[in-house]
Amino acid sequence: MTASWSPTARETDALQRHAHVQRLSRVDAVWPWLADRHGAIAAVDAPHAAHPERFNFGELSERIATAAAAFRRHGVTEGDVVALFAENSPRWLVADQGLMRAGAADAVRGASAPVEELRYILMDCQATALVVQNAEVWRRLALSPGQETQLRFVLQLEGEPAEGTTGWEAFLASGAGSDPVRPAGGREAVATVLYTSGTTGQPKGVPLTHANLLHQMSSLACVAYPEPGAPVLSVLPIWHAYERSASYYFLSCACTQTYTTIKQLKKDLPRVRPIAMATVPRLWEAVQAGFEDVLKTFPPSRQRLLRAALANSAAQRKAVRTARNLLLEPVSSGGRLRAFGSAALRWPLHALASTLIWPKLRRQLSGGQLAYPISGGGAIAPHIDAFFEAVGIELLVGYGLTETSPVVSCRRPWRNIRGSSGLPMPQTEFRIVDPDNGQPLAFRQRGRVMVRGPQVMAGYLGKPEASAKVLDAEGWFDTGDLGMLLPDGSVALTGRAKDTIVLSSGENIEPGPLEEALVASPLIEQVTLVGQDERQLGALLVPRAEAIVAWAAEAGISVAPDLGGQPGDPALLRLLMRECNSLLKQRSGSRGDERLAGVVFVDPFSIENGLLTQTLKQRRDRITSRDQHLIDALYGR
Repeated sequence: MTASWSPTARETDALQRHAHVQRLSRVDAVWPWLADRHGAIAAVDAPHAAHPERFNFGELSERIATAAAAFRRHGVTEGDVVALFAENSPRWLVADQGLMRAGAADAVRGASAPVEELRYILMDCQATALVVQNAEVWRRLALSPGQETQLRFVLQLEGEPAEGTTGWEAFLASGAGSDPVRPAGGREAVATVLYTSGTTGQPKGVPLTHANLLHQMSSLACVAYPEPGAPVLSVLPIWHAYERSASYYFLSCACTQTYTTIKQLKKDLPRVRPIAMATVPRLWEAVQAGFEDVLKTFPPSRQRLLRAALANSAAQRKAVRTARNLLLEPVSSGGRLRAFGSAALRWPLHALASTLIWPKLRRQLSGGQLAYPISGGGAIAPHIDAFFEAVGIELLVGYGLTETSPVVSCRRPWRNIRGSSGLPMPQTEFRIVDPDNGQPLAFRQRGRVMVRGPQVMAGYLGKPEASAKVLDAEGWFDTGDLGMLLPDGSVALTGRAKDTIVLSSGENIEPGPLEEALVASPLIEQVTLVGQDERQLGALLVPRAEAIVAWAAEAGISVAPDLGGQPGDPALLRLLMRECNSLLKQRSGSRGDERLAGVVFVDPFSIENGLLTQTLKQRRDRITSRDQHLIDALYGR
């Protein structure tokens, strides 16, 4: 069974309105078009950058043209690969698009990545030049003389240039007044090389063509279509496939993009009041946890009022979904009729809260006018989805991989099935196959997710054997994810093949849905399940210390405030294990082998300690390696 894109009237209209992108031959060709039609509109703003800058589309187009000429002056030629190690800023965008205009491709990574990874990328892509954010990145690289000689030049975007590098302003000056650069390569030329996150093993280079990226810039109009000048907030790493495609798309709509950081996000949301923002589940989890923290400071009477309003609105919205058959599981006509009655009964109180309470809360949480909160990089936990839906923020969950540019599916505002990853993007096909024999499966049968479309890469950089493992002769890409197709064509993910935990009984456990159920607890900040080749599952828990201490005190257990990095008090862990198993038992379709034999406390997982990727996905192999001694203690070894 294959599911493919079937456009609605509104999608067809949106694509027609955005047809100028479909006519482009290269990504970098969009800037002159924008300058001609929307030159006076603010394009990018970076108030928190080392060098705060703000350009309109006319100025941005001029800078990109100047940078392209400067790259050519410094020896960059058609087909070169230039490494770009920097974080979000207008200068990153100008360098990125200047390289494309010069006919080159950039191999990108964040400046804060481990130095070994940066060196690996530099050598793997055979970079002929290097762009770094600042002198510190260049010093950290500490390249050998042989490695340095392969580089024609090193460009430094910020700060006083270090020895052996060229500063940004001097670089731009070298391209000023030059003739316009017109690259010969078209849609099939490589535009960029992105590297897989390396959650397991060495990262692989993914060459993406202009055609791959142009498909994203065109097809995202099916999900969101903001007007020119609409404010957009950029918080994810700009070099990551997801944020990058989203940024290109929103800029191609002539939106005004403001670069922020996780630390500044809370302040920038009410200041910028974005219409759209590319996000990841962890960000929404943090926002919801912040709401809970603020709520605890209110008087008890106000807490009860808000919680009652939230519970009623969540139930009302769920009833509406059920009545409209927007759930993963099919609903009978009788069930839909009952849900319609429940939605009607709860409507008056929900309408009151939607008028008096939720608008104020939305202004605090998202700025108040967030129409397109597109979440990628993983599944949204059901309780997070329900919370934001209750207060009037419809999260549009998408799905994709670096190898697919990345978006292959996304929920639509008018077809938002909670628990799914949405409908296919234009010209995109999905197929679910049996993991053992590769035979196609029917709707609602769970198997391996295969995808085919214009956004799929042609193969990994210099790794034909790895490419052959994931791409077949017909262009189907094996995502490595497990999932199922719904009758309307939506895809729902159920786990990651490589994350599957196989117990000693032979039972296969998908940890993702179980972990989502556990982090719904106010006691748990983060969790990773373990148990490969063991009789039962175990859990590595990052606790919410204050909540745990208070909860334990109610049960007559006194514990120290510092809970991480050690197995924990045995009595507390037994109590917490029972609480976790109760949560797991309440899951729809719960199985007896989806229970914990034990839990231990561990230190947090973060980008800084290398246990989360830049899009906040867990690096399970590194987590289990760090906490192996605690896993051994959990299983009595």
